[in-house]
Amino acid sequence: MTRVERRIGLFGGSFDPPHAGHLHVARAARGRFGLERVVFVPAAEPPHKPGRQLESGADRLAMLRLLLADEPGCETSDLELRRGGRSFTIDTVRALPGVLGEPEDCEIYLLIGSDNLAGLPGWREARALLERVQPVVVRREGTLADEIALLAPLLPEELLRKLERGALDLPPVPVSSTELRESLPGAQVDERLIPPAVLEYIRAHGLYGVRA
Repeated sequence: MTRVERRIGLFGGSFDPPHAGHLHVARAARGRFGLERVVFVPAAEPPHKPGRQLESGADRLAMLRLLLADEPGCETSDLELRRGGRSFTIDTVRALPGVLGEPEDCEIYLLIGSDNLAGLPGWREARALLERVQPVVVRREGTLADEIALLAPLLPEELLRKLERGALDLPPVPVSSTELRESLPGAQVDERLIPPAVLEYIRAHGLYGVRA
């Protein structure tokens, strides 16, 4: 009997706070690549954001769970939070199947923004990472081919083609975690950008300078 390969999406990030844009990406990736599961993994200490103070891992995980409460096929994992320290994607990719109870060789689709491409060759064990996963490169603007071409001196041809196959063009959602953090303390937040349950959690716990 032929075994059907399982396709698992890995969506890592700070999620500080999580918002509708994150959900938009997960839904699009599920549909485009036929993913059975999309697993949101909040980072303990993102290597690319040194020195920035995040809200606690417990709060970010709780907000993610609220964001995904009614979203089929999407879930959270506290893998990186439990591991602690700097969160390197290659370590998470290697541990994820076991944590999820999936086959060790399950297909892992790594969701990344095209704005991360330039720094990708500098990620820990970048080649091993790209050999193990199928990247899903979320592009909101610009030309992906031009961005990939800049990596040609740094990555072998087969890995460049992998990046091209993972292109996911999305219409922009006008929201970012940075903008939300800046606007939350003093403005009325559009509930289309951050769901009411997440906003209520932020208010109840006094996060991002919002009064409880």
